[in-house]
Amino acid sequence: METKRNPYTVNSLVAIFLLNFSYIACTDQQPTNTSVLDLDGNQLQPNAKYYIRPLDGGGLALSLRDPRDPCPPNVVQENEESSVGLSLKFFPVDGEQQQATVSLSSDLNIAFMAATTCVQRTVWRVGGADGTTGRRYVRTGGVLGRPGPETVGEWFKIEKGGKGYKIGYCPSVCSACRVECGEVGVFVEDGRRWLGLGGQPLVIAFKKVV
Repeated sequence: METKRNPYTVNSLVAIFLLNFSYIACTDQQPTNTSVLDLDGNQLQPNAKYYIRPLDGGGLALSLRDPRDPCPPNVVQENEESSVGLSLKFFPVDGEQQQATVSLSSDLNIAFMAATTCVQRTVWRVGGADGTTGRRYVRTGGVLGRPGPETVGEWFKIEKGGKGYKIGYCPSVCSACRVECGEVGVFVEDGRRWLGLGGQPLVIAFKKVV
């Protein structure tokens, strides 16, 4: 006795297979967007100039904190809400590969686009523990690139934070290095707002310089 094949059953199985395959292919072709966005909704670009705009307070600038140790200067937040501060650039660790955008949680250098009386560069770095307060302030005087033990204090990361972004310090450029990770916040001392690891949370946004 000849067994009849149900064409509808075969067609249904083929349709289900194709539907599942299409769903998997579609899912694989939609990577998660991890790019940092500026206030205009555009992706942050390496080497382009930006202002860091804290959601509370003025912009970021350079200032002398200790007259006995004037160079390099420290990073400070301006008290005036209307102050936009100094412009900066961001340099990802893989900049030599012509990275098109700045990604969340990726190691990068941050540098002010400003001249100072000190001979050092204006690349951000985390200083050692202060002899008086024990705090680790953000200073300048770092170098661009050269990831490794000698520059481990000069690599920061941009992370999501509250209604904006935050700057973190937990470099992954040196797997053998032991670092004290933390978030860059603000310490209010004698009316000045110094950036350092810890302190008041610093939630920020980015405005491209035009």
